[in-house]
Amino acid sequence: MTPNVQDLADAHRNSLWTPFIQMKSVLEEGPVIFERGEGVYLFDTDGRRYLDAHASLWLTNVGFGRREVIDAAYEQMKRIAFFSMFQGYSNPPAIRLGELLVELAQPEGMGKVFYCDSGSESVETALKLVRQYWKNVGRAGKYKFIARRNAYHGVTFGAMSATGVPANRRMFEPLVPGFRHISDPNCYRNDFPPGLTEEEVSVAASEALRRQIEFEGPETVAGFIAEPVQGAGGVIIPPADYLRRCREICTRYDVLFIADEVITAFGRTGTWFGSRTYGFRPDVMCFAKGLTSGYIPMGAVAVSGTVNEVFLKAPLLHLNTYAGHPVACAAAMAALDVTEDEALVDNAAAMEEVLRDELMRMSQSVPRITDVTAIGLLSSVISDISDQPDPDATVRPQRLGRTIRGRLPGGGPSARRMGQSIRRRGSPPDLQCSRSHQWSKGRRCRRHRAARSDVRGAVDARCRTRRRPRAAAGAARGARPASGGRRGG
Repeated sequence: MTPNVQDLADAHRNSLWTPFIQMKSVLEEGPVIFERGEGVYLFDTDGRRYLDAHASLWLTNVGFGRREVIDAAYEQMKRIAFFSMFQGYSNPPAIRLGELLVELAQPEGMGKVFYCDSGSESVETALKLVRQYWKNVGRAGKYKFIARRNAYHGVTFGAMSATGVPANRRMFEPLVPGFRHISDPNCYRNDFPPGLTEEEVSVAASEALRRQIEFEGPETVAGFIAEPVQGAGGVIIPPADYLRRCREICTRYDVLFIADEVITAFGRTGTWFGSRTYGFRPDVMCFAKGLTSGYIPMGAVAVSGTVNEVFLKAPLLHLNTYAGHPVACAAAMAALDVTEDEALVDNAAAMEEVLRDELMRMSQSVPRITDVTAIGLLSSVISDISDQPDPDATVRPQRLGRTIRGRLPGGGPSARRMGQSIRRRGSPPDLQCSRSHQWSKGRRCRRHRAARSDVRGAVDARCRTRRRPRAAAGAARGARPASGGRRGG
């Protein structure tokens, strides 16, 4: 480590509070400092190159150093850097981006967009507007929310109350009242009887929602919030028809469905939205992360025309200072244009099989791997050490995580430990086939195709591989057009 780099590391130790980690470990080991990015690669201050295989917390969809996004932000800064949208003010980028988002989410029935600054704030906004929705229609008794265990919805108090990850909640209790949690649709570790098929897990998990609504009383339940794919709680890819079942239950009991698309929107699951991948139409959608591809922080909430109409006479008294920031909106439009122009949504769908098969192949050399799953460029490698007599079992998943990361070029940004499973993070949708194979020491695509059947046969002997939902299932509800183009994918 050069003196200048050492000075930076020491300055970090002395001045920064590093989030989501025991600070003592950073004080002892120092931070990994990235000083530049290029495409899907990161470069640290020692010159090492890393493949950003988790898309910097699921969001660098178009990659680093995109001149289109940088120039759009710069040109907007020269015109006007910021003025608030408070009480009727607006700006051209915010208006144009709103039109674009409504167009993109037209198949999901969205009619209006409300801006905010992050994923947590988008969820917080959604929760507030759903509670007010029921007050506006004269049903103030509907105030409760149902979420899932192992769900992650953010760090603000409302979003954290909806979150079902115990470690993220305990130190901040008591939380906001009115939140209930049900079993998640995890096909590998769940609260249901053992030996269920994927379809039976779908039925059991959706029935948990119905039973909870009936237990609470439908007249008290305002909304159900769900990530199409549970991300930070473990990349839990649901059974194909689970979310459609939940949509039908919400409709039956007059409960608004909030789709937390902070991770899944803008191509990550192989269509423009996770809701489209699973063929259902929510009432509210939460966006952030890939909206600007991380170039500038931004979030948004989209609502159906039905929800919007209720607020025409009773306004939502809610605002984040930087909501509709013109530079962020300009960056978002540029990032979404790149996503469309370079067919990154289709690329994510095409890369799903490549990513899954490579992880399957790699898993053969790692003990205790029980499955590999993927949907678009979200994937997980699942391990099971539950039957191992180990007095220090709490650290064994960490050791296994280090083992897997050690087999990946660049290590750190590639994988994350989640309890007794190792979860591959969401890879950037601009990841190409040749880059994916760098995880397996550069094996080229033609060799991948030739070896695919042998790899799948070897791993399927001990793994159930999960496939993306059939297009026909969503098309039956008119909610899942073809993936190409803005109105389609």
